[in-house]
Amino acid sequence: MTLPLRRIAFIGNSLPRRCGIATFTTDLQQAISASHSDLETGTVAMTDHGHTYDYPSEVSFQINDGTIEEYASAADFLNAGRFDVVCLQHEFGIFGGDAGAHILALLSRLTVPVVTTLHTVLSEPTAVQRLVLERIVDASSKIIVMAKKARELLHGVYQVPDDKIEVIPHGIPDVAFVAPTAAKAKLGFSGRSVILTFGLLSPNKGIEVMIDAMPSILKRCPEAVYVVLGATHPNLVRDQGETYRESLIARARELGVDDHVVFLDQFVDQATLLEFISMCDVYVTPYLKEAQMTSGTLAYSFGLGKPVVSTPFWHALELLADGRGILVPFGNATAIGNEIAGLLTDDIRRQAMRERAYSTSRSMTWERTALRYMSAFDSARQRHGLKVIARHEGSMAAPHNPPPDMQVDHFLSMCDDTGLFHHAVHSVPDRAHGYCVDDNARALLLACVLNNPGEQRLPEVLTARFAAFVQHAWNPDTRRFRNFMGFNRTWLEGTGSEDSHGRTLWALGECVRGDTNPSRRRWAVSLFSEALPSAEAFRSPRAWAFTLLGLDAYCAAQPHDLHASSVRPVLADRLMASLAWTETPDWVWFEEGLAYDNARLPQALMATGMATRTPTYVDAGLKSLRWLMRMQETPAGHFRPVGTSGFGELRQHPRAFDQQPVEATATIAACLAAWRADGDAEWKVDAARVFAWFFGSNDLSVALVDLQTGSCRDGLHPDRANENRGGESAVSYLLALAEIRQLARINTDLPKPAALRAVGA
Repeated sequence: MTLPLRRIAFIGNSLPRRCGIATFTTDLQQAISASHSDLETGTVAMTDHGHTYDYPSEVSFQINDGTIEEYASAADFLNAGRFDVVCLQHEFGIFGGDAGAHILALLSRLTVPVVTTLHTVLSEPTAVQRLVLERIVDASSKIIVMAKKARELLHGVYQVPDDKIEVIPHGIPDVAFVAPTAAKAKLGFSGRSVILTFGLLSPNKGIEVMIDAMPSILKRCPEAVYVVLGATHPNLVRDQGETYRESLIARARELGVDDHVVFLDQFVDQATLLEFISMCDVYVTPYLKEAQMTSGTLAYSFGLGKPVVSTPFWHALELLADGRGILVPFGNATAIGNEIAGLLTDDIRRQAMRERAYSTSRSMTWERTALRYMSAFDSARQRHGLKVIARHEGSMAAPHNPPPDMQVDHFLSMCDDTGLFHHAVHSVPDRAHGYCVDDNARALLLACVLNNPGEQRLPEVLTARFAAFVQHAWNPDTRRFRNFMGFNRTWLEGTGSEDSHGRTLWALGECVRGDTNPSRRRWAVSLFSEALPSAEAFRSPRAWAFTLLGLDAYCAAQPHDLHASSVRPVLADRLMASLAWTETPDWVWFEEGLAYDNARLPQALMATGMATRTPTYVDAGLKSLRWLMRMQETPAGHFRPVGTSGFGELRQHPRAFDQQPVEATATIAACLAAWRADGDAEWKVDAARVFAWFFGSNDLSVALVDLQTGSCRDGLHPDRANENRGGESAVSYLLALAEIRQLARINTDLPKPAALRAVGA
């Protein structure tokens, strides 16, 4: 038996902030709260930059819209508060980030079911808007819209299943049906025929068209007055002051109708608003654009039984169909004037339209709306339970599609006659930071990978440059590789890090196994053999792992090298000992903290275990990788790599940012190594899910990759992507893509992530 709902949280704007979303969120919260005496409700309010509000007690948490850390804190608050359901009010403009992507940082952390009300559904979204909305839909157990057109767009444009969508019309106050006479007397409009528009003033409302219609209306109804009730939109005031309002006043004066157009610059409470609606004879919404999915002003006026004349924007087209109101063409002052004048001079027709509007709207009262929302909340809670079960038991597989093509234009632009540049400013190579053996070893590794069937090889001269860089990095005096080199080809150090040495050994091992040039393979054998002994004294677990990956390739090509074969168990046993020493039931890892390239450690153990037929290595690799995957998965199920801001923290859950491509690449390779080790197809699904991180299935819903050039942004900050596209990121993406493409060639069941389908790959 399902327990009744006890605690419900709303996310959106809240009064006293002045906007339609704030009014709707507050009205809905109050209606839900009043529907059950034992129900607790609260609001997480979005606060726009530079503003403060005296929020009511119902607002239990607020988020400054541009501060992404506060979204994460709000998620922690909601999870800790044991809410049964969270109801998100979504409009792109009220959240921070590109296309409001900051809200995803909250949704991705929630452990409770989410019901999202979409106030806007775009028919032609940008790529980022589409990704953000798709992520919101994925995170939601139920989607509520206020018009059938929105359901149609969600299904046709965004492929949202019909059973996930519910149409619940905009709520309205439940007030008596009364004549306008008393309200006119109270507000000072006795004896006038009142035309009303209310709402925040902005150019898309079409007020100027209605002003242009006033001369023709006054010819037939001289006592008519047009009341424009509402403050100027705060964003417009911030950017332009009152220029727009002043232009409307000047327009009325030029047309000689200024005595018949009244501007009331105020944001009124609901009681005052209802009095103004009550006094009007005709309500008009002369909006200029079709793509408005809902209008609270239209719903309220219709709900009070007012004859409405409107342009055919989406909400009006549905609500006023079949003679329930009058629709006129966009921007047509003549048509608006004719229809309004006709209503004002035909009492019988106007009264019939009033009565029909009022009777039709009884199903839209906030009391009825609250009941429908409560039913949706119950349904969402059940769907959420099934979703959790599916995530733990079932597959996340999607239909097969081929991965993107291998594009190396940006990678080639990052190379000169020395090698691969370390950094870039945007997509331009940054000579100030020179080169490093880390990146050039990765580039040599990529060159070997692209020798596989189905890939286009890199130019021979380029592979030779990467090999030459590695050779020049070798310091025979120290028996170690240097790492950093200035643009003037001067080494900046005598000895590089243990990790850079290990990674270079890895590249050399792959060169031994996969280079197409026999002479270069012999070179790689010689340098690998010379550099390997130094690694035996290393203390870095990543250096051990990189070296083991190099040994996996080297020993496959040189099985009779007894020294190399003897080093493998030494380094693997060190990783095993580190794991045994550090592991606890809730910390299954080799070190006290998580850092970079984490997945390479379990990958190295699995590769070594499979090659040497040592099941304990494989089991340890699988066990530690499963734990790492849990650490890198959000509640919504997408990949979140270990953030750099948490490097050095001991036994702490990973920080969310900054996120780097190298982590995704390492995790993909480790997942596919796990699939080869135990045959569990779910590892392939995990690899596809991680690959989707590059294409927007991430905390910011931002694609990092340019499919035309193959460039990859350097990572994700809390509030934006890092627009620089350096050498490490370029190679990391191409190596990840090569892994996915290779698997796709041998296994056509590999799912293609939804985020990748969305960008048209």
